[in-house]
Amino acid sequence: MTSLFAIVDGNNFYASCERVFNPDLEGKPVVVLSNNDGAVIARSNEAKALGIRMGVPAFEIKELVKKHDIRVLSSNYELYGDMSRRVVDTLLCFTPHLEVYSIDESFLDLGNFYNVNIKDYARTMKDTVRLWTGIPVAVGVAPTKTLAKVANRISKKSAKANGVLVLTDERHIEEALKRTEVGDVWGIGSRYAKKLATFGVTTAWQLRNVSDAFAKKHLTVMGLRTVKELRGMACIDLEMIPASKQNICTSRSFGTPLTELEEIKGALATHTVRCATKLRAQSSCAGVLTVFLETSRFNDPNQIYFNSRTVKLDCPTASEVELLRCAMDALRNIYREGYRYKKTGIILQDIVPDNQVQLNLLSSPNIDRDMKLMNTLDSLRDRFGHKSVRYGVQGFKDEWALKQENVSPCYTTRIGEIIKVK
Repeated sequence: MTSLFAIVDGNNFYASCERVFNPDLEGKPVVVLSNNDGAVIARSNEAKALGIRMGVPAFEIKELVKKHDIRVLSSNYELYGDMSRRVVDTLLCFTPHLEVYSIDESFLDLGNFYNVNIKDYARTMKDTVRLWTGIPVAVGVAPTKTLAKVANRISKKSAKANGVLVLTDERHIEEALKRTEVGDVWGIGSRYAKKLATFGVTTAWQLRNVSDAFAKKHLTVMGLRTVKELRGMACIDLEMIPASKQNICTSRSFGTPLTELEEIKGALATHTVRCATKLRAQSSCAGVLTVFLETSRFNDPNQIYFNSRTVKLDCPTASEVELLRCAMDALRNIYREGYRYKKTGIILQDIVPDNQVQLNLLSSPNIDRDMKLMNTLDSLRDRFGHKSVRYGVQGFKDEWALKQENVSPCYTTRIGEIIKVK
């Protein structure tokens, strides 16, 4: 078998999603901010050219924003998630063997295609995604996933490649690796890059040529796997079925500090429901939950508070009813009056498949009833949105909601926000 992997990566994905529905943003510098409009998490090429760094706090670029008329947008994860799904659905038309690696990246298996020009096929993928979704993407193809990442990175910067680069010829692979800094290799990162530099290894080509013993000693077994991938040996398989998560956490900073227990309970209840939904989506149950509550670390020292409470459940469950009861009890135990709280969240642990749950004498007699209720709630939320059914403890106004002063409409998921032609 001949292995050949492609990685398709959305260019400046969040900014590109915004441009699909707002053409006025084309050619303009665009930045997208993190939760509560805190820091820059996405930049268009025009914004990058102005020197705006990833992660820079929004308040630090106010003068640049005014001077260059930079368009500043709040993050709209509902829109980005749905656009990501559309890109993946398009790519599945080219091969059923696909791994969703992140919201803007997917690996595809293109090995053993019969009588197909892979470069033309990759170009067709790129053009089709742009035509069907409006999202510009870059495609890198190579015998291993690590080399495909190298090809993808170069395809974005090379005018000749124009967004598509196939690395199968040894001469081209050597040239590409010599042009790639070792810290830019998938799985290496800045910490290992600094360590490797002390041994004179500064490029991906030099890393490829280290001995197995050196790689295992200084980069661990995972690093050795990366080195072998750079040599063209496919060591990292496609993960078409995502592994079940062993821990699930949902938390958010409040848009404004909260002081009242009831308001915090509403936020925690919403996070708990989200966690439980993720739990059921992977057909699992949780045996332990941890609730945490904290103020801002920038508060006056006398006004800083953090606490958490871990609860072991009588029996692993995915029932929101049971998880909410335990989470609210934990919150009441750690809440203290007199503080301005900034964040709360919940972590589910000891996760097991739902068909392997060991019941005991203390198990709730309402397990079957609760799971029928959960199935009904999941069905309603799938049809009408996650906010269509709420528990009383969640309240009807999200006083704790994220600060989003410049959020765009959810053009593709909310009927009231679709584009209207006049």
